[in-house]
Amino acid sequence: MATITQLEYLKSVNIFGHFGRAAQECNVSQPTLSIQIQKLEEELDVIIFDRSKKPIIATEVGKEILSQVSLILKEHKKLYHLANLGSIEPKGDFHLAVIPTLAPNLIPLFVMEFSKKYPQVNLKINEYKTEDIINMLVDDKIDAGLLVTPLEDSRLLERHLFFEPFYTYISSQHKLNKKKQISESDLESEGLWLLEEGHCFRDQILKICSKDKKNTVLNNVEFSGGNLETLKNLVKNNCGYTLLPELSVNNLSLEDQKTHIRKFKKPAPTREVSLVYSRSFLKASIINALEKIIINNLPKKIKSLKRRDVEVIGLK
Repeated sequence: MATITQLEYLKSVNIFGHFGRAAQECNVSQPTLSIQIQKLEEELDVIIFDRSKKPIIATEVGKEILSQVSLILKEHKKLYHLANLGSIEPKGDFHLAVIPTLAPNLIPLFVMEFSKKYPQVNLKINEYKTEDIINMLVDDKIDAGLLVTPLEDSRLLERHLFFEPFYTYISSQHKLNKKKQISESDLESEGLWLLEEGHCFRDQILKICSKDKKNTVLNNVEFSGGNLETLKNLVKNNCGYTLLPELSVNNLSLEDQKTHIRKFKKPAPTREVSLVYSRSFLKASIINALEKIIINNLPKKIKSLKRRDVEVIGLK
């Protein structure tokens, strides 16, 4: 009979395509891992991995077995999650993924309070792009994600947290800087700085501005990056303009806001932020605690925004 340990070894080799790296991830020696996998192959009378390939890949029958292994391990984890449901105090491991345009300004608002209030929760937070977070949620590699929604993905559940309006961040030399408020029709291709492809924030800006994805600011410079701070510095110290979400604007100095920030005329283009998790999710006590603490620590202005007051820019 296959053991959970053997199944974990199979999963790790399938992920890394290498026995040595899989053994390191599982904190065992390579011979130990290899022997256990070989024993399981002999017991099942099949070859699960083609060891002649570099990286190691699953055989055809191995792929079917590994698919079942994933389901078994997921169900095994549920035993512990179900046991924790009866606990008053949230506890256990929780892996949260956050998109890069949210992480720098949202995580600092709640992470310290969460740590103090729920010391039995081991919270791990990583930054990933939206597509990667969705894939990891579906594959049960993380527990939840902080994402821009709606995603319109039937495999996932979304808990609305807040609406976050966009602002324009404009160079002091740009003609838009002279306006007190900006209309979406004022935005033009000339001078627009964007994040690299793959960021949902980029896609939303393009929707607001209705611009070509190949837009560039300088004729002989093509910029590709994933950091809003870089965009701000490009605008502030050079030329052009970009769009920023409100939490990012709140961290600017008053002088910076006065010089470079211009509001949109109502209804302002806005993104919806939600806590997203898989339909098979069972860590309800932690997700409830996380949702409550995030909402409680939002700026009052953002907490008070309702859907009727904004123009939500979706991803589709």
